[in-house]
Amino acid sequence: LTKNVPMFVCTMAYPTVPCPLHVFEPRYRLMIRRSMETGTKQFGMCISDSQNGFADYGCMLQIRNVHFLPDGRSVVDTVGGKRFRVLRRGMKDGYCTADIEYLEDIKVS
Repeated sequence: LTKNVPMFVCTMAYPTVPCPLHVFEPRYRLMIRRSMETGTKQFGMCISDSQNGFADYGCMLQIRNVHFLPDGRSVVDTVGGKRFRVLRRGMKDGYCTADIEYLEDIKVS
């Protein structure tokens, strides 16, 4: 998943660290639903940036579980995956998207 990756612009996420989310905005409710329906069960997380909309670097989040509430909100259990750099920004149905490249860590001997 490197093209048109859905982006959740909210907080900082880190690899292997759980990131529980309370999703209530319609655009993100749609994004989560699509991530589940398509089977990717992942999306990018970046912090906000006043010039570009969201930061140049972020972390993929893997959806472990979603609890849909009767009023449309959801509680999403995610955990951080790979870190990435944003190559190109876009928009789809109100939420941000990005083309990304994954970052490789330098192995320490």
